[in-house]
Amino acid sequence: MNMKKVALFFGSTTGTCEEIAYKIAKQLNLSKSDVYNVTDLSADKVAEYEVLLLGTSTWGDGELQDDWYDGIEVLKGVDLADKTVALFGCGDSESYSDTFCDGIGLLYKDLKASGCTFIGDKVPTDSYEFASSLAVDNGAFVGLAIDDLNQSDLTDARIEDWVNELKREIG
Repeated sequence: MNMKKVALFFGSTTGTCEEIAYKIAKQLNLSKSDVYNVTDLSADKVAEYEVLLLGTSTWGDGELQDDWYDGIEVLKGVDLADKTVALFGCGDSESYSDTFCDGIGLLYKDLKASGCTFIGDKVPTDSYEFASSLAVDNGAFVGLAIDDLNQSDLTDARIEDWVNELKREIG
């Protein structure tokens, strides 16, 4: 199988999203040189890859991880029409049940009109407990939602299921 060139960009404040990023990268057999902190996101880096995996944690009242504010501006400034994008993120479904993983939804909303093709964007919500999320569209998460704080026992299986779906969709 000729895998497309995949890069993973994450924004992580406490290290949880970074840890999830490296678990995803390992399952996709990505080289560490293809995994980046979003602070290293540039138009040149985007141009090198066909598939972009973008990860963010959710902060405050459903906000992006701080480093993503510059990162999303970089992505808005490049042509993503020939890019495939998959989103993942971390949230706290107990303390922030009404904004659970909103960061994923914010990235999705910002990139929806970019012409990119989303994959891994129909993650079932049934094994999660939360009140509301901007990351839900048509009854499913638009990317992989992880609650490593309250549901850490489900994290590895959720990653594995999602990565298997990505492998099918990437081809």
